[in-house]
Amino acid sequence: MAGSTYGNLFRITTWGESHGPALGAVIDGCPAGLSLCAEDIQVYLDRRKPGTSSVTTQRKEDDKVEILSGVFEGRTTGAPISLVIQNTSQHSKDYSNIANCYRPGHADFSFDAKYGFRDYRGGGRSSGRETAARVAAGAVAIKILKELGISLTAYTKAIGPIEANDSAPDISFALSHPVCMPDREAGEKALAFIDEKRLAKDSVGGCVKCIISGAPAGVGEPVFDKLDAALSKAMFSIGAVKAVEIGDGISASRALGSENNDGFTCADGRIATATNHCGGILGGISTGGEIVIKTYFKPTPSIYQPQKTVDQNGNAITLSIEGRHDPCIVPRAVVVVEAMTALTLLDLLLAGAGAKMEHLHKIYS
Repeated sequence: MAGSTYGNLFRITTWGESHGPALGAVIDGCPAGLSLCAEDIQVYLDRRKPGTSSVTTQRKEDDKVEILSGVFEGRTTGAPISLVIQNTSQHSKDYSNIANCYRPGHADFSFDAKYGFRDYRGGGRSSGRETAARVAAGAVAIKILKELGISLTAYTKAIGPIEANDSAPDISFALSHPVCMPDREAGEKALAFIDEKRLAKDSVGGCVKCIISGAPAGVGEPVFDKLDAALSKAMFSIGAVKAVEIGDGISASRALGSENNDGFTCADGRIATATNHCGGILGGISTGGEIVIKTYFKPTPSIYQPQKTVDQNGNAITLSIEGRHDPCIVPRAVVVVEAMTALTLLDLLLAGAGAKMEHLHKIYS
């Protein structure tokens, strides 16, 4: 199976299945000398782990990470870093009724069409549980970015029709609230909305907003490896993502050029855009302003209502899904978006280190 490796210079490979004994990631290309321990990673996994509120699946997993290689005496050695997370709460029998049929909204049919075989226990590699490995690897990338003065802030922008007012986001509240919204009033409305749909045996989707602060101008490539193209690919690699916007996104298509263009200013010798409709990226390369990404998730496809589908022989059936599922995956996806953003940005930062001779002189002369 191709496609389990992401990145070029800072490269990760995730492995494992939702109902296998464990899952994890291998990081290749992490610079030596980074201070790193399991606790640095665990804080991000705790934000993603299931069973923490009424809006998440009640699958109980500690998601404790172990570092198996690449760290000695508390610092990275430059060797591959192997991370493992044990699965301890699999209820594979919950999926026995879908072994020979296709769940609406899931990857069952398309996976079967490609491989002629699938692990139906929770979706196997197609399960959202795979993202735990991404978060573990992304935590390492986030720590490197912090040492470079670059920070990431992600939160739930919208749940269904309820949108947070993030003109002055309360990030501490977002980190402590079940729906991860930075707006108290909207957060409570969103929580009630999710619970209402959960009781109706339905699910909802929403939007995650991620802001990168402190990224220098000049990150990204001008053709195929544009920063916005790379970020979009990263977001679309997350299950259930259906749309991505950079900056003003879709609304830019409805604006005039005179409205959408960001004029330039210079203060204290630093050139910057006066506004940020572009979301911190022009021509595929960062401007030095805040990079703004909005990622849109569809409703969780696993719902408890009877649904029409077919079995592997094409016979029409009515399916009632069992098991433990999130009525809304958006709150737990916030840290996944953050992780994938960090992995993408760090990889392009490393690639850009060789863009100028002066960079090489600083390192090797």
